[in-house]
Amino acid sequence: MKCLFCEIIKGEIPCYKIYEDKKTLAFLDISKEGYGHTLVVPKNHVDNIVCSNLDTLKSCMKAAKKIINHYIKNCGFSGANIIINNGESAGQSINHLHLHIIPRKDDDGIGVWKIPQNHEDLVKVQKKLEVKE
Repeated sequence: MKCLFCEIIKGEIPCYKIYEDKKTLAFLDISKEGYGHTLVVPKNHVDNIVCSNLDTLKSCMKAAKKIINHYIKNCGFSGANIIINNGESAGQSINHLHLHIIPRKDDDGIGVWKIPQNHEDLVKVQKKLEVKE
């Protein structure tokens, strides 16, 4: 099965490259959720975060940190969102692990979700979702 991101990594499809090292590639997302919306992908194919090993995740986060630091220090941004969609139900449209970096500025008009919950609701949710070793 063809993978769009693997084709980009191999140079078969062009991209607007932002950063590259031995293990990762970062490029602008053509969907443009915001100015500078960047994708960080591991060069080795892995479907999603659950299928990934810690070395791959570490490489992606290291690249994301470097890119975000650059955006803040050199490009006029004051922050960034990092988003990982895992699975189709969470909005993952390409089965290749990727991190979305959304560079942010104060009052940029990009919304951030808010889920109002009271203490009792959080206790119920916590009991259902608590990870047991």
